[in-house]
Amino acid sequence: MSASPEATATRYTADMVLFTERGDVLLVLLIDRRWEPYQGKAALPGGHLDPGEKPEAAARRECREETGIDAPQELIQVGVYNEQGRDPRGDYSTTAFSAVLPDAPDPVPDSDAEAAAWRPVHKVLEGDQLAFDHRRILTDAVAAQRHNIAALLNIQH
Repeated sequence: MSASPEATATRYTADMVLFTERGDVLLVLLIDRRWEPYQGKAALPGGHLDPGEKPEAAARRECREETGIDAPQELIQVGVYNEQGRDPRGDYSTTAFSAVLPDAPDPVPDSDAEAAAWRPVHKVLEGDQLAFDHRRILTDAVAAQRHNIAALLNIQH
């Protein structure tokens, strides 16, 4: 007996990687997931696309819903991530976007987020366990934003 088309269909999500700076420390916006999978684990803001919604619009909406923060107008598409097993719920493809947000407000968790906070990128990459493949997405976003991050931190190239 074969699986139904719904069981094997790819589902689409979008994730947001926002960076800011406080005290010359590069920070990334993360949530703590309210639901399984990875309940209580840190993750990038993001979620499912609504019917007919474009990935960039979904990433903006999910970021606003989960953290109360609006992404800036200019986003960089970091990549599309669709490796088998990236999500324990099934076949998922996510499009990740990134931006640098100087003078970012404090997040207010809501929707799927139990908590939301700006966390130091170096600590997240060194040890914090992120949900899904979000460590890879964060690493790719740092690389994609390197010039904007350097400008944010006033680093001379």
